[in-house]
Amino acid sequence: MTHASPEIILHNYPQSPVAEKARVAFGIKGLSWRDVEIPRLAPKPMLTKLTGGYRRTPVMQIGADIYCDTQCILHELERRFPSPTFFPTSDAGLIWALSRWTDGTMFDLAVKIVLGSAGEDLPKDFAEDRGRLYLGPDWAAGLKAANADLPHLAAQMRGPLHWVNGQLSDGRRFVLGADPAAIDAQLFHLVWFLRGRWNNGPVFLSEFAHLERWEKNVADIGHGTAVSMSPEDAIRAATQSEPDAVPSVDALDPQGLKAGMRVVVSPDLDGGEQPVEGAVFAADHNSITIHRQDPDVGNLCVHFPRIGYRVTIVD
Repeated sequence: MTHASPEIILHNYPQSPVAEKARVAFGIKGLSWRDVEIPRLAPKPMLTKLTGGYRRTPVMQIGADIYCDTQCILHELERRFPSPTFFPTSDAGLIWALSRWTDGTMFDLAVKIVLGSAGEDLPKDFAEDRGRLYLGPDWAAGLKAANADLPHLAAQMRGPLHWVNGQLSDGRRFVLGADPAAIDAQLFHLVWFLRGRWNNGPVFLSEFAHLERWEKNVADIGHGTAVSMSPEDAIRAATQSEPDAVPSVDALDPQGLKAGMRVVVSPDLDGGEQPVEGAVFAADHNSITIHRQDPDVGNLCVHFPRIGYRVTIVD
């Protein structure tokens, strides 16, 4: 096994809006990374061998450390590569607070607009997969409701985009000023998704001249330097590494988590997904890291956000 600095690997696919957020984040930091393309639909056996069951996109891998959800990805990128920073002003706390809006309510709204506008044109398998993931067990009714409710959904999106457009109306290049920040990636993936996947997206967005100028500025950042990598090589990279996560469990943890405790972790909603089981390795208010072993890969540390994820103690 080696403990040399391993490469950044992003398990993603080109059409994923959340992966686009991570790719822009790589661009902001000017990073080189390896691009592993994963299937758009489950099953994703090469990915879940690393994660223990988590199948959402994207997942970042650095050696035998596996980072699920862009919350964890951005936190870890800032820790490992502090310059240029995702927080060029003194507003880091505000940016993380705003990210719960962009990644929560606003993303859910964008998904309903995109899926609802597609209607019967959605491939059946894709409709069932994404509908179940984002709209719950009664996803078919949810898709019909989103289609019927498109004018209302567009109205709900229009107001916040006016707010952002106003923020940019003084000519600033990015949301906080001259330098790009995490919030630019967090907002950009919503606009990118609406423009590219909603048939009325370009017309809808044309109302926001300052937003469109900003959108081009963010797109011009690029994605850093990506080189393709096979899923097999990504697994080999994990096999040849050991996790470098640092063990630490917050003594004030509200759930009373302790090192070595067996837990399962899953998104805090009913998306029909497989939870991930392992032993608590580290936990604080931002994240939980669980240790798991795969017979083919070896030791892995899988990192999840604490916010938006449910941790259930199993023993």
